[in-house]
Amino acid sequence: MKSISVFCGSSEGNDSKIISEAYSLGATLAKQNIALVYGAAKIGIMGKVAQGAIDDDGKVIGIIPVFLKTKEIVHKGLTELIVTENMHDRKILMYEKSDGFIIIPGGFGTMDEFFEITTWGQLGLHTKPIGILNTNGYYDALIAQCKMMVKRGFLKQENLEAVVIDTTIDGLIEKMNNYIPLPAPQWLNKDGL
Repeated sequence: MKSISVFCGSSEGNDSKIISEAYSLGATLAKQNIALVYGAAKIGIMGKVAQGAIDDDGKVIGIIPVFLKTKEIVHKGLTELIVTENMHDRKILMYEKSDGFIIIPGGFGTMDEFFEITTWGQLGLHTKPIGILNTNGYYDALIAQCKMMVKRGFLKQENLEAVVIDTTIDGLIEKMNNYIPLPAPQWLNKDGL
């Protein structure tokens, strides 16, 4: 992978392990020569990931919609800043500029990004790896909910297994590098109808 989008919060939260792990993720991407694509802010967990990459001389591409440009306070140390018209265009560009996606702690916006990119994968619109960095058990409840979706028949087991999960940065990146995508859903194939 040459570039990874990181979806995460514009707040820092209150867990020091999550804050330090966000910084370490950015530094790790830089050390592995993987460009960071993210939401362009210098605040919150977003800012920590970016600063980790910048401090290790990594390439950092920030993408932000014009209406958030002043609210989220754009990071000044970016390699490249792209301003979009809206949130939808931001997500499309993040997708286009990335070879994979990592979800770290965040709120509703992070969940929106995670579920949209995961749904695109489920629909066969992309075959890029999607990883959850489950720092300090932050995503335990989300993972449990996804398992409940499988149990209740609303999500296929193979679609859940297509999301790579680890509690360590190195473990997650290794799993993403070895990711084998699911075949396109049969119902999307004209021969399968």
